Amino acid sequence: MIRQLRIILVTLATAFFLTGAHAAEAGTGPFRDPYTGMEFAPVPGGCFIAGATDGNSDERPPHEVCLSPFYLGRYEVTQGQWRRVMGSNPSLFAACGDDCPVDQVSWSDAQEFIARLNRLTGRGYRLPTEAEWEYACRGGGGPKRYCGDDIDAIAWYDRTSGNRVHPVGKKHPNGFGLYDMSGNVWEWVQDWNGRYQPRKQQDPTGPGTGSSRVRRGGSWQYGADKARATWRSSGYQEDRAMDIGFRVAHPAQSPTAR
Repeated sequence: MIRQLRIILVTLATAFFLTGAHAAEAGTGPFRDPYTGMEFAPVPGGCFIAGATDGNSDERPPHEVCLSPFYLGRYEVTQGQWRRVMGSNPSLFAACGDDCPVDQVSWSDAQEFIARLNRLTGRGYRLPTEAEWEYACRGGGGPKRYCGDDIDAIAWYDRTSGNRVHPVGKKHPNGFGLYDMSGNVWEWVQDWNGRYQPRKQQDPTGPGTGSSRVRRGGSWQYGADKARATWRSSGYQEDRAMDIGFRVAHPAQSPTAR
């Protein structure tokens, strides 16, 4: 009996190891950046209806978007991770600590962080596109109003935040294992702000030029309406505020297989 139990345990351990190795090679398993400790969750490719029929004019028209697989940071970039790469902390809420999202960062600041991180690690990190952000926000659950079913369970917004930012990962994750997609701090995405196109699109990247960049997700000082999955906000590339941060994406191929 003991011998049979040992065989079963060894078989299960071997299967687990091989499954994990295969996932890393295929780009389907989570990974951690060794330099910053940032954790990344795999977001499977798929199609969804972006936008809304009952939202603001810039949320219309609803349109089908298909996306290739990618990775997205489980959490917003934290103050500790920012300091590790940039050597300073611009956050107004610096007293909140290393596990709180970095704030007071512009779109250009986020790009500089990513450029430095890529030089340090040899990776291919980037901001998510607006379409990737909305798809990831929905967590594989279809046309959710927020980045999860219960706004109070997933988001720090004006009614729950106590008028301040909070450490990442303290609320519930969505279906992809992503935290704070709604609330806490606004998140810059890659795209220029522009009108939606009424046609099916594959891996859209937004307009080629523009005057402002998109940010998504709402924040600790705004109401639940701004934390909706389809709500679109924007700002100039150099805008900074005490409730603006970002999270990082990575192409689908696993860094461990490079």
